[in-house]
Amino acid sequence: MINRKKPAKNLLTVEIRDIHQLQFRYMPFVEQGGLFIETSESYELGEQFFLLLRLIDEVEQLPLAVQVVWLAGSNVKNPHRPGIGVQFTDPDNEAKDRIETYLAGAMNAPAATATL
Repeated sequence: MINRKKPAKNLLTVEIRDIHQLQFRYMPFVEQGGLFIETSESYELGEQFFLLLRLIDEVEQLPLAVQVVWLAGSNVKNPHRPGIGVQFTDPDNEAKDRIETYLAGAMNAPAATATL
């Protein structure tokens, strides 16, 4: 679920509710980790903003500085969806470690993802 705070474009809230959704969105090939976020909003490569990420059943949101590194326009074909790929830009964030802990054992399993 994505909730954009209006009118500021510099804050996005994302909630990932299950392991399947996390595996679908996670971008392990991005340095420092990254996520694909479905959105119809317009972004540009290199654009930076803050992301509040809630993982699975965690109560606390992770505040993350991110940068757009992937664009998927409205012309993408199934199973892919329009949106953006973001890279976690703070090298000290714990998001990558938390995500990879949730996905332990599933990261090399064949499954469709939002990006590849």
